[in-house]
Amino acid sequence: MRKKVEFTERDFFKDPFSRAEIEKLLQGGKPSGMFNFRSPSFKKMGLDRDNLTDAQLIDLMLKEPRLIRRPVVKLGKKVHFSADSKVLADILK
Repeated sequence: MRKKVEFTERDFFKDPFSRAEIEKLLQGGKPSGMFNFRSPSFKKMGLDRDNLTDAQLIDLMLKEPRLIRRPVVKLGKKVHFSADSKVLADILK
């Protein structure tokens, strides 16, 4: 039997996250878990990831949403960044 899952979709390119929303999604974790260091946008910046503070990572995600690992999936109290279809299928079981 399949579970029915209701969801809310948000295009955070059109409706960007606020700093408070990012901090809430991080749930006390490091911003590097949400940050997409492989993004062409990040590579174009020429920044050294090892020299960026947590606050700077959040600032960069606020300025450039492409730096947020997608999709962002919140199920209950758990948040997953960049979950592929297999991971999502396992989560929903």
